[in-house]
Formats: sequence, C-alpha cells, structure tokens
Amino acid sequence: MDDLTGAQWRTSTRSSSNGGACVEVADNLPGVVLVRDTNDRDGGTLTFSPAAWRRFVAHLTQG
Repeated sequence: MDDLTGAQWRTSTRSSSNGGACVEVADNLPGVVLVRDTNDRDGGTLTFSPAAWRRFVAHLTQG
C-alpha cells in the first residue's frame, strides 16, 4: 500500500510509557491495519489485514 493518506495513527496501548519500544497503529483505513515504530516513523510500515491483526493481538494477549 503506497498511499497512507488519511491514516490516523495512535500509540498502541501495549507500548511502554517511558519512551522505549513503542509502536503506532492506524486501523481506520478500509481493509488494512498499519503499524510503525514511533521512534522511526519514516523507517517503514508493516501492513496487516484486519483478520491477521486480530489474530496477532489475540495471540499476544493469551500470554
């Protein structure tokens, strides 16, 4: 996905609050969830389908 116009980024609720390892998530675009490093916003973006993102988050929350 080349056009990220309209992506509304938010800091993940799982990110630490001390300025360390943080990610931002944009899940407002149809059919895609975007993830990027808060400390390197120009360093690239991971792209997930909404279903894959839900599975990933569910796996993380299981322990």
